[in-house]
Amino acid sequence: MDLKLKQCFIAVDDHDKALAFYRDVLGLEVRNDVGWEGMRWVTVGSPLQPDVEIVLEPPAANPDASPKDKQAMAELLAKGILRGVIFTTADCDALYTRVQEAGVEVLQEPMDQPYGVRDCAFRDPAGNMLRFMERADD
Repeated sequence: MDLKLKQCFIAVDDHDKALAFYRDVLGLEVRNDVGWEGMRWVTVGSPLQPDVEIVLEPPAANPDASPKDKQAMAELLAKGILRGVIFTTADCDALYTRVQEAGVEVLQEPMDQPYGVRDCAFRDPAGNMLRFMERADD
């Protein structure tokens, strides 16, 4: 099988705040910004991975979701319970400094893990946990 990851999704409650973080702090490029029927999707990605995109979408963007389900998703997002993504970086400590200086909520300072990576963690403006790891062999 010839499979590759193309897109992953992160729920955000404010696209402008999300863009300020993902584009301006992390340095991801904006690949698409689409509005349709009162919804907005913004696609970002690393210049180092032109074939992989992160779609920043509203909680419960599925038009078939019931109002109750949409409310539940919004509440989970507000609590920071929804999962984010894990990024790799060549310099975890430098990335940590840059993101921390932007005023983002720190979940974990850089530390060496027993499974061979150095990593740190933050919450994005919507409350999603994001981890950044540097492999020992990089």
